Amino acid sequence: MTNEVERRKALVAEQATDLERWSRRESFAPQWAHRASLAAQMVPAYSSVLDIGAGAMDLEKVLPSGCRYQPCDLVSRDDRTIVCDLNKGEFPQGAQADTVTMLGVLEYIREPLEVLRKVRALDRPLVCSYSITDRRPDLDRGAQGWINNFDFTSLQRLMKQAGFVLQHRQTIDNLQDIFKWLPDDVSRPDSKPTAPKKVLVLSYYNDPNFGDRLGYHLINSLVPAEAVVTHASIRPWTVPDEHFDLFILGIGNSLNAATVARPELHRLVETIPHTLGIFGTQYRDQYQQLIDPKLLPSLLGNLTTWWARYEEDINAFGAGRSNVCHLGDILISAFPNTIPTLDKTLVIPADIRSKEVPLDRIIQQIQSYRRVSSARIHPMLCALTSAEEVAYQEQKEDPNQKTSGKFRSQLYDIFGRSFAEDKYFTVDRDAVIRYKTMVEANMVDLRAQIVRLLS
Repeated sequence: MTNEVERRKALVAEQATDLERWSRRESFAPQWAHRASLAAQMVPAYSSVLDIGAGAMDLEKVLPSGCRYQPCDLVSRDDRTIVCDLNKGEFPQGAQADTVTMLGVLEYIREPLEVLRKVRALDRPLVCSYSITDRRPDLDRGAQGWINNFDFTSLQRLMKQAGFVLQHRQTIDNLQDIFKWLPDDVSRPDSKPTAPKKVLVLSYYNDPNFGDRLGYHLINSLVPAEAVVTHASIRPWTVPDEHFDLFILGIGNSLNAATVARPELHRLVETIPHTLGIFGTQYRDQYQQLIDPKLLPSLLGNLTTWWARYEEDINAFGAGRSNVCHLGDILISAFPNTIPTLDKTLVIPADIRSKEVPLDRIIQQIQSYRRVSSARIHPMLCALTSAEEVAYQEQKEDPNQKTSGKFRSQLYDIFGRSFAEDKYFTVDRDAVIRYKTMVEANMVDLRAQIVRLLS
């Protein structure tokens, strides 16, 4: 073995390829099969693989279903093998693959950057192993026949120069790691990783009613994937004492007067850099009679934007404000236009609570009836996308038995008119479609603003 080590070190000094070693089958260690199995986990099924440095071709045996395998090595391993010596500048030109693998190869390359740039030109992911010097700083790398020496930091730097970005890293054993590198977008400017932006959403999401439960899911779909979202409830107040980059007040439902009167709400709006209001109003006299009439105008004035649910919300409290947009009722985006299957009437009472019933089942049930009468606005909104005839009963939860005004505002928003309470009317399907289209376009604008405020 001493002579073999000396022979390897001599080739390393010359930075030459060890053709003799890699021509012998006994040079392939059995434990390298484990490395191949880990590499196979990073290859998609039904794809093609270019295996540079195929060796014993352990990878082919463990690839996912339907994969096509192309070996490449210093010497022919079978009649499919593309033979080339990377240290002589040779490369498997013209080879097509969805993934390139280099297992136990990179350590033996004289000009790794040059080789990696050729791999990058294929514009495909690279799965490769490497024994970084961080693993065994005292290891005699020359005795292994290894020509280059990279720690993890310098390996990342090398890969970045070649045009790759790290997607995944996994330990193979105490000597090696396996990496999956993706082609970097060369048009993307260099940027340091930043901490995820934090978003606080404050609402009545914990209430068992249909609209608040559904709003929770819809608001999540508006927040970019990289943001960290904290949902806090108003009743009880569960806002954590920590920093947030964006505050979203409401999830498309009504913001009542008692909430507007809370001092801690106003402190949040004044403290967090940006606040978006996504809510409507109800029992509108209460904002003037039950609380300080200056509180709602003050709250609205401090919002970055109020995305008001209904046009009548804006008429009542947003007229003349430059930070107000008409959003529409975003919950309609959860209801597809469909055709009822039951020639029956469904009556939805005011005291309905749907906490124990899955939302999809509620929507399916409402949309199956040809006629629907509802005392809740969001089951009513759902019915408008399917029923032929609908009726409503205004909510009267005010101490003085005044109506909430929500049904009138909803119907006016959709149809440009109100309808008499407790009387069935025919649904104008074209008007509903126009409204859904408007709301969905406004949701695109809202999401774009959220992304801008977090960028």
